[in-house]
Amino acid sequence: MSADYQDLAHAIREWAVELGFQSVGITGFDLGADVAHLHRWLAEERHGTMAYMQRHAGLRADPARLQPEAIRSISVRMNYVGETPAQMQACLDDANRAYISRYALGRDYHKLLRKRLKTLSQRIADVAPEALSRPFVDSGPVLEKALGRDAGLGWIGKHTLLLHREAGSWFFLGEILTNLPLPVDEPSGVRDLCGSCSACIDICPTQAITGPRQLDARRCISYLTIEHRGPIPEPLRPAMGNRIFGCDDCQLVCPWNRYAQPTVEPDFAARHGLDSASLVELFAWDRTMFLDRTEGMPLRRSGYEGWLRNLAVALGNAPTSEPVVHALRQRRDDASELVREHVRWALGRHGVN
Repeated sequence: MSADYQDLAHAIREWAVELGFQSVGITGFDLGADVAHLHRWLAEERHGTMAYMQRHAGLRADPARLQPEAIRSISVRMNYVGETPAQMQACLDDANRAYISRYALGRDYHKLLRKRLKTLSQRIADVAPEALSRPFVDSGPVLEKALGRDAGLGWIGKHTLLLHREAGSWFFLGEILTNLPLPVDEPSGVRDLCGSCSACIDICPTQAITGPRQLDARRCISYLTIEHRGPIPEPLRPAMGNRIFGCDDCQLVCPWNRYAQPTVEPDFAARHGLDSASLVELFAWDRTMFLDRTEGMPLRRSGYEGWLRNLAVALGNAPTSEPVVHALRQRRDDASELVREHVRWALGRHGVN
């Protein structure tokens, strides 16, 4: 027997809150303008070496190709930040400490959110056997920010992240694509509240935000430290400072993040002291330590070689000291030419041949 979809939509919202999501919205697929923006971005080659963005562009344009018969997205958000802006800024301002984007300090969010979305999908199927549903968490070719915006979860800020007036941008997104004709939420109540503010554009260390909602990934520290596998362009290295995995500057400066709520998820808490670890300490990790201490964490994404590359750049930007120079010298003959090249550059920054 088919469910009453109005009642089911109400139940879905209650179940989502029970599962730890802070907000949920439902939308259809009206992504024409967003798809056009994506194609322009790809044509300008702003995706860098992320070939999968080009390869899966067609799937992003048509969610029904990912989940046959899908006509709705159930979009959710979950808060993840566990520190105050002052605490995060203190780490960023200490050039001897490693700054890791705060989403990556704890358990891999893909796993946590996907498990809960699967539970939500099962609850839906229990009362609506006709449901064909598939969950996604930043792992499939889905225009999740556009779907979140259309579902009433916020607006896309000038830094290209989704913003909510009561939650800022420190949250993860996920969605369930489904064939159920659920009533959609009206996005009309979500206005673009960035106004004339350009703080995120002005603060970007590498000027990767080239205009409102215009991001050049090739200059973005998040791309360079995580997705990019080759040498980091030398002109961009000094601006990277101590950011060794991702970058939060545009979020730290955003006025709307004054209203962000701390996470209640213990799995997102920082592991192994990585919210305040020193660069020298992390550069001493061998491969086994890296694999052991990043197990089940987003930090695995960079790979060990990329991890050392990023740390070498940060050590090159750190104040000159005996521990810093010694740490770099210890890896001057590293097995990886990628690491050796960045170590040479870093030593040169300290006047060491």
